[in-house]
Parts: sequence; structure tokens; C-alpha cells
Amino acid sequence: MSILPADFTLLQVTPELETGGAEQTTIDVAHAVIEAGGHALVATKGGRMAARLAADGGRLAHMPAQSKNPLVMLGNAARLVDLIRREKVSLVHARSRAPAFSALWAAHFTKTPFVATYHGVYNARSNLKRWYNAVMTKGDLVIANSEFTRAHVIAEHGIDPDKVVAIPRGVDLSRFEPGLVSAERIMALRQAWGIDPGERRLRVLLAGRLTRWKGQALAIEALAKLKAVSDDRILLLLVGDDQGRAAYRAELEHMIAQAGLGDAVRLVGHCDDMPAAYLLADLAIAPSLEPEAFGRTAVEPQVMGRPVMAADHGAARETVIDGDTGWLVAPGDPEAWAEALSNACAAGAARRQTMGQAARARARRLYSVATMCEATLEVYARVLTTHRARGTG
Repeated sequence: MSILPADFTLLQVTPELETGGAEQTTIDVAHAVIEAGGHALVATKGGRMAARLAADGGRLAHMPAQSKNPLVMLGNAARLVDLIRREKVSLVHARSRAPAFSALWAAHFTKTPFVATYHGVYNARSNLKRWYNAVMTKGDLVIANSEFTRAHVIAEHGIDPDKVVAIPRGVDLSRFEPGLVSAERIMALRQAWGIDPGERRLRVLLAGRLTRWKGQALAIEALAKLKAVSDDRILLLLVGDDQGRAAYRAELEHMIAQAGLGDAVRLVGHCDDMPAAYLLADLAIAPSLEPEAFGRTAVEPQVMGRPVMAADHGAARETVIDGDTGWLVAPGDPEAWAEALSNACAAGAARRQTMGQAARARARRLYSVATMCEATLEVYARVLTTHRARGTG
């Protein structure tokens, strides 16, 4: 990690530090910079993950970074200019489009190197939206969180492929380690979620915030189809916040009631102990209706030795090997998902365990936080070297 200069200070800019893959990556990279002897700042509205940043030795710069109001964005740019100068920031890293405008303006004004991470495959149904998305490509380098995302960025914005680097998100192998999860932690979740110790059904876990494109409604539809043919072998656990989407949560609750699935589907809310959650489950599913740019919830359970069933599009085609580490299923097709879930039940515990072991070995090799952070710091060093060569940094 000595590739960074001794006085290196990183400023990451992200809307919030509440929950999610981009937020977790922000924390992971900040930790890596501090471990390497540098300083890490995060400009953000704040959130529940801010405490983890502080515990690692990072610092929070509170500002309304989540705002898309042009006047607020201009104000944020001024705040960032002041922060960059005061803290002698070496490099600015933006992780979302709205704050990327403020960060880019501030970086240009102070002649500070700037990179951005394309965390999602953003829709662009108009030239204005394409222009808005393109802010993520205006820095020195673009980091894409998968090869799928990298190909999209190059095709969508027509930029030099050498300017786009794919760095898959990483999983903390020291946290997601089956051997470190006590039986007490699993039992605590079992009790919190009302799962009887003698439960014999296949425990299927869908982790992700409650939003339509994550596919919770699709999973419920699939279970309803199984129930219609008297197949009641599955207990579905929906893990995640509604983050203010009360109407969608109410819709899911109505679907569950209408299908008579009250005993087969549990909406358990946010979970702080996902390693234990994955061990409590027999199978994890990621039925996203839209292509995932990476999909941490398809990788984390594999690290924990659980097979994964994912929608057959996006980066899931990179992270899940069909028939080996899990199954790929037609996106948005409840009949296909019902059949796939039935097949997963029929596969038996021994087959699922073999798939889980293969999944764990592959995921640990390809998707560790250490690998991700090392590649990210190499990008920082590359950008700093280029700036020095140009005399602009």
C-alpha cells in the first residue's frame, strides 16, 4: 500500500452513508487509505454507517450532498472548495451523479485530481439524462464496478476504453467468515424473525432495500404459484428497509395476504448481522427486474458458502456460475422463478452444499475487499502520477 504519497488525503463524496453497496465501498476504501497511512474524508449528508467511518479513523464533512437542487449543488461546490484547500486534499472521488457535479466543479477549481465510480447502469431516455449521467465520466478516470458496467459506460458515452477501469466490489472476508459466526448469533436472528428451531422448509433469503426493481414482488408471485400446486416447501425471508417506500411495503403485505402466504413470507426489516443471516438461510436469491451493475447480495452469500439464484442479466452473469455456484433464472418471469425454486428444493441438501462450497471458493478468490481496495489505490496512484507529469497536481 506504499504506492500512495505519505501525505495523501482522499475526499470521497457520496449522498448518504445509510445502507447499500456504494456506501459500503466508500467505508472500505476510506479504511484502506487510513491503513496505508493516509487521511480519509467523506462529504455526505450522513447516515447509520458514519459511525463505522469514525471508528476507522475517517472524518465526516456534513453537507446536503444528496440534493439535486442546482442552488444547493453550487453551495456544496463552494463547501468542497473550502474543504479541499483546508485539508490539502490530494484526490476527489465521487460516487453518485448529483454530488459529482459539485465535486467536479470543486476539483477543477482547485486543480485537484478527480475520479468517479459508476456504481449503476443509469437509464438515459433523453439527451438531457444522458448529459446528466455523463458527469461520472468527466474526471481523470472512471471506475466501473463490474465488466458489465464498464462495457455499458464505454458504449453509452463513447469514451476511450483506457479511461475506464473495472474494479468489482469487494466483500470483507474477515466479517463474512462462517467460522466466526457463533450459534448464538444465528439463534438470535431465528428468534427475532420467528423461525421455529424445527423449521424444515427451505429457508430462502432475499436481501435488499424494499424497492420494486429488487424483485420482492416477483418472489412473492413465484411462491403464490407454488402454493397453487400445493408446494409449500419454502420459507421466504425478505430482508431490508423500505427506506420510506411505505406504499410498496404495503403492496407486498397485501400480496402476501391475498395469496395466503402469511406463514411462508416474512418481511423482517433491516439486518445488522448479514453473515449470520446468510448462514440461517439455505439459499439466497437476487431476482432483480433490472440488470444489477454488480450485486453484492449475490456475492456475499456465496462467500458464506450458500448457493445463489439470480436473474440472468447484468453482472450476475459474472458473479454466479449457472449450475455450479448457483442458478440463473429468466428475469421478471414468475413461472420461471417458481420452477427454479422448486428445482432448488428438489436438488437436495447435499447438492446445495456442494454448490455452496464451489461458490465460496470462487467468491473469496475474486471478490475480496482487499483486492478491491488494492486496485482502487492503484488507480489513485496512477492518476496522481499523470497529474504530476502534466504539472497539474
